[in-house]
Amino acid sequence: MSVIHINKNNYEREVNDSDIPVIIDFWAQWCGPCQMMGSVFEELSKDYTGKLKFAKLNTEEEPALAGRFGISGIPCLIITTHGKETGRIVGFAPKEILKQKIQDIIGGR
Repeated sequence: MSVIHINKNNYEREVNDSDIPVIIDFWAQWCGPCQMMGSVFEELSKDYTGKLKFAKLNTEEEPALAGRFGISGIPCLIITTHGKETGRIVGFAPKEILKQKIQDIIGGR
């Protein structure tokens, strides 16, 4: 599954109406750790096809959506189920560590 980009126009459909949990990568172009997280995030999306939807949200372009989740530091990954936060991972992590943190949040999905 590929990573989708969310904004105010598709947020409701892609996040709140999703049949599977969604992990949102809150990032910004100027953020070095966010750039490093981007490739790890893309790689992980292939491991969770059908189990977890991967989405990116640019905090510079969508500050209101970022504000809804109280984002104070990036990169920040938030896992949601039907639009409600179920887990949060702040800061860069290598693929295997990030995968373990995701598993800890979503369980046996």
